Amino acid sequence: MKAYEYIISKQIQWALNRDILLTGSKGDKGRPAYTLELKQNLFEQNPFEPLDTDVRKSFEQGDGNEISGNPAKMQAVHSSSALGVNVFQYWKRIEQVSVIASACGFCRKGNNVSEKIVFEDKYPVDDNLDKFPIAPNIDIVFHNSNSSQFKRFAVECKFSEAYGSQKHNGLKPAYLELIKLWSDIPKLRNFAESICPNENFIYLHSAQLIKHILGLKRSFGKSGFRLLYLWYDALGKEGTVHRDEIEKFSGIAKADGIYFDSMSYQELILVMSKEYRQEHTQYIKYLSERYL
Repeated sequence: MKAYEYIISKQIQWALNRDILLTGSKGDKGRPAYTLELKQNLFEQNPFEPLDTDVRKSFEQGDGNEISGNPAKMQAVHSSSALGVNVFQYWKRIEQVSVIASACGFCRKGNNVSEKIVFEDKYPVDDNLDKFPIAPNIDIVFHNSNSSQFKRFAVECKFSEAYGSQKHNGLKPAYLELIKLWSDIPKLRNFAESICPNENFIYLHSAQLIKHILGLKRSFGKSGFRLLYLWYDALGKEGTVHRDEIEKFSGIAKADGIYFDSMSYQELILVMSKEYRQEHTQYIKYLSERYL
């Protein structure tokens, strides 16, 4: 079974096992893979408002239109944004941001450098809105204290879409014209030329990661941020190729002094299960039963 089909089928079974009714992307049209209400697709203690006020505002201002429409994209059981919310919003709500930051490998356990989590955070690569009308939207960003070397811990999240049939877009030539941003990252610059205008990876959307790096670098400098690629691993050839692509990109980024790391959702959930199951039982149980 293809990875994309496996992920969707697994999530549909998760919903059916909990008597959650599903609908198509256009109601009675399309494969039934969307919950009738957003709260049914999210782990949240408040039954009336499944999204934190700040989180909802961030998605409303984001460019992905994740919570608009009926059903909204986030109501898909295979939604990457729903998975991100299910993993990260909990720690924001209980004000223990440093716990999930350390679980992601950004810092040591007990380090309280991270002050807040922001969803769909934007970091423009340039002020020219004609050439760059949409700033990169980074899925999850930890805002850190002023005393920290790393002002931001950024996370790009992928779920089923990494294995979808739609080919990723490459890098537009305009990005190669940002001379100052490329001056001290020559290996990434050479790689960027190879994916302009067409992406040459199958599963890793490297052009998107480069945009994130350029936006963060513009704001905080090359050594002022860390970027994590958090993806859902899959068995078989597709998963192997995806991991190989991640390793190749990671080597290029690190050779230029970029703090880039990768981690699968499965690894993250297992780390949290080992460390925090007793204190956060329902949260760990939800993630384990649904995503492992």
